[in-house]
Formats: sequence, C-alpha cells, structure tokens
Amino acid sequence: MKYNITYCFLVFAILVGCNRFKSDEAENAVARVNDTYLYRADIEKIIPEGASKADSTLLANSYINKWASGLLLIDKAKLNLSAEQQSDFNLLVKQYETDLYTKAYLEALVKRSIDTTITTEEAELIYQTNKESFKLNDELLMLRYLSLPQNAVNLDNIKSRFKTFESEDKVYLDSIAVQFKSYSLKDSVWVKASQVIDKIPVVNLSNKNQLLKKSNFIQLKDSLNLYLIQINDVLLRNDYAPLDYVKPTVKQIISNKRKLELIKEIENGITKDAIKNKQFEVYK
Repeated sequence: MKYNITYCFLVFAILVGCNRFKSDEAENAVARVNDTYLYRADIEKIIPEGASKADSTLLANSYINKWASGLLLIDKAKLNLSAEQQSDFNLLVKQYETDLYTKAYLEALVKRSIDTTITTEEAELIYQTNKESFKLNDELLMLRYLSLPQNAVNLDNIKSRFKTFESEDKVYLDSIAVQFKSYSLKDSVWVKASQVIDKIPVVNLSNKNQLLKKSNFIQLKDSLNLYLIQINDVLLRNDYAPLDYVKPTVKQIISNKRKLELIKEIENGITKDAIKNKQFEVYK
C-alpha cells in the first residue's frame, strides 16, 4: 500500500511538473501551433534595429503568420503523404543536412590551407591546355578615344598629340582631360567591340567595320561633338582570346582544381585517421 501511495505521488508530481512546464511555455510564447511554440526572442531576431513600432508590428505579424502556415502545411502533408514518400523526404533532409555541414567545414579548411599563388607558367599551361575553350564570341579591340566639342581650343594640337601619342603627348592630354566630354586613353587593354558601340554614341552597326581595322584612325561627328578613335589592335570572332583577357577565368580554373585536390586529400586523411583510431570499420 505504501508503494502504491508513493507511486501515485510520483505520477502526480510528474503531471503537475509537465503542466507547469507547458504553462511556462505558453506564458512566454507569442504564438502556438499544436505543441510547437514561437517565442518573443525568435521575433526579436527578425526586427531591424531602429525599426518603428508600426514597422515592427507589421514584420512580427507577417513572420508569425508565415511560421504558422509553414507548420500547419507540414502537418497536413504528413497526414496526406504516404509513408514511402515521407521516408524519401526524410532521407533527402538528412542528406541535405550532411551536405550543408560538410560543405561549410571543407570550405573553412580549404580557405585556410589553399595556396592562392599562381605563377605565369601555371597560367600559360592551363591556357594552352584549354585554348579551344577561349575562342571569342565577340570582337575585341585595343583602342583609345576621346570626345570633345567641335569648337574646342587647340583642336589641331589635340588631334596631332592624340595620333602620335608619345609620352609627352599622354601627359598633355591627361592635363587637359577636363575639356573632354568622355575619354579612355588606356589603349593596351582589350575591350569588347559591343561595349565600344554602347559607350561611344556615334559608333553603330553601320560604321562598326571601321573599328575592325588594325591601326585605323577614325574621326566621327554628331551635332555637337567630335570623336577621335585610334584602333591599335583587333581580334575577330573565333580568334583565340589572349591570355591577359581570360586570365581571371584561367585563375578560377586553377583555383577550382586546387580546391578539388585539397578536398580529396582532406577526405582521405579523415578516413585514414578514423580507421587508425578505430572510429570507422567496414564489416565483411
């Protein structure tokens, strides 16, 4: 009899404790869906610092409704989806969790350990190995240009210096660049012909062929301005893009190759250590 009284007392205490726990949960919650509670601390995380009371209320209500509809939909889905479907989804969720954790861990290790130095020889080797991938889909140009009013002071001098473009000419043109409507004097950089057409108003598809002639000096006008263009070099479609132009892509190829090799090395190392420490066994 004494045993039964003690047992009943324990059951009563557990029930009271559970009810009190649920009461505490409900007291501190801002919303509930069945046995799942949403708390004020969860809401505070999504409210931007300095948000007004009206904005905070709007964001909170939106978050609560979205949270509730999500849980309710899951409950309905579990009632209506077959056990086989739910099993498949659970496997996908587990796989996603595994992928998420391992990806973050490997990326952190790779970032800390990878060698980012790329030599000229490495870049050249990758470029030559993958050269067929670097055929151009657009024409490339090396050029300089400037536009200025047609009645600009010292116009003949500017034209002459723009064409000869010796060191002292570059200094002079830079010094009066404030007079130009627009300009680019970096004529050792490859740019797409399509970008030139977009950038210089008087250049269009009808006179584009003038851009595609090496060492060509072009002078064009519109109603207000004069445009001076000097073409230094041209590469046409299906020509091979120069290494300088595709260097960012080459560096990315090398970087990705190193990452894959390092990840494989890390995975092999972890497996070997686990076997050595009796953490991983394959049963025959």
